[in-house]
Amino acid sequence: MTWSLIWEHLFIVLSASILSIVVGLLLGIWAYVSKRFRGTILRVVDLLQTIPSLALLGMIMVVLNPGKLTVIIGITLYSLLPIVRNTYLGLQEVDPGIKEAARGMGMSKFYRLFRVEVPYAFPTMFTGIRIAVVNAIGTAVFAAFVGGGGLGGVITQGIRISSMKMILSATGVLMVIALILDLLMGWFEKQMKKNKKDSRKMWIPAVALLAAFCMLLPYGRGNTGDLMLYDGDYSETQLMHHMIKMLVEDQTDLDVTIQDQMSQVNNFNALKGDGHTCDLMVSYDGTLLTTFFHQDPADVPEGKSIYDYVNKVAAEDYDMRLLSKLGFDNTYAVAVPQAVADKYNLETVSDLVPVAKELLFGAEQGFFTVEGSMKYTPFVEFYGLKFKDAILVDQGLKYTAVENGSFDVTVVYATDGLNRKAGLKILEDDQGFFPDYNGAFLVREEVLQKYPELERILNQLAGTISTEQMAELTYQVDVVGRSVDEVAGEFLSGLNLT
Repeated sequence: MTWSLIWEHLFIVLSASILSIVVGLLLGIWAYVSKRFRGTILRVVDLLQTIPSLALLGMIMVVLNPGKLTVIIGITLYSLLPIVRNTYLGLQEVDPGIKEAARGMGMSKFYRLFRVEVPYAFPTMFTGIRIAVVNAIGTAVFAAFVGGGGLGGVITQGIRISSMKMILSATGVLMVIALILDLLMGWFEKQMKKNKKDSRKMWIPAVALLAAFCMLLPYGRGNTGDLMLYDGDYSETQLMHHMIKMLVEDQTDLDVTIQDQMSQVNNFNALKGDGHTCDLMVSYDGTLLTTFFHQDPADVPEGKSIYDYVNKVAAEDYDMRLLSKLGFDNTYAVAVPQAVADKYNLETVSDLVPVAKELLFGAEQGFFTVEGSMKYTPFVEFYGLKFKDAILVDQGLKYTAVENGSFDVTVVYATDGLNRKAGLKILEDDQGFFPDYNGAFLVREEVLQKYPELERILNQLAGTISTEQMAELTYQVDVVGRSVDEVAGEFLSGLNLT
């Protein structure tokens, strides 16, 4: 966790807060003055609040693509309810005698609203703002799932590798931020209640918010550089992208910028099309085939490898190219705790067939989806497996669950260092169900044409990283706790590349 991540998180919160305050106050006032639209406005903001925050961000991401804008809009929508409701209620509860006195003085409806009613209602309105801002601090954690940055990535990584230190440090920072902001806003709220007539005080929080926003603006601006990448949500992707940065910057004058964390699917979406926001990424031939191109190994022409086939499709349909294979095969693998393997004498997946009825299978949501052939149902049908039960578990909690004995069999990535930490035995895919997932750099063709030296530089890593070596590298990051830069730099130095 770095100060940059903390400021980035604050930028997201403040940006969304400013937007939600502006929109929320206007909608609340509109609901107060317009009986015709009042019910609709209040029902819509109520409805928005019932949508799970992660689902709301996902829907916005489909339209706007991943990034900070998606997060800011999502938090803005999620923060409207307390502001709109409190604005409407605050104006409704202004003493009727005060309203009547203002009318008797000949004030226009507009003048009366903003010079009399709003100042009297502002303490109640500010309570809604206070609730929205504090809630936004926690909601912004979900930014990590849609490439928005912030402290959410630290928490999700901590959950995945069972690092209480990472979880508590990021959570502690969020709690401190929320406490400080809540105390400041609570103090201001008391001052407003003491003197409701002083409308000038209403501008103090607005000025403070805008000043803080301006100070944090550098952490929200789009990154610049000759080559743009996104950080991955797994240490393997992070290691390879940091190796790209080290290699390219060491051997050229190019600037390489690594942006916020992003999943493989979101990264590919950010890489393709005219509106792309990155230039290259590490990916896998099997991932391109089944996840990005929505095809199966059966669709690969006879006599052609998956790697050659997806490279052809990538070039023709997406104007991209896979560079040479890096050497590791991050395919799906079926794994069991060593104790289970010893008890049932398990070496291959086929060895599970006679004992499957006694075993629980557990995996993340992605492995149980109906799309694609590399999923649970096709897998068990292919091998004729009938497990006692199949349990769905959050991806970040899978290793903790299997270590705690919540299930007996799971699916993992072959290069994940956590397999070693959890004491899992990888069973041989003796019937060849899972295809190869050879790692390689996926680069936009226009980037290779613009920087012709790039292909040679990146291909220096071709064939240099075995599956076992990658598992060791990820183990050093996820389990030993070394930094990505340290591990990546040490590996490149060992190859005399930097």
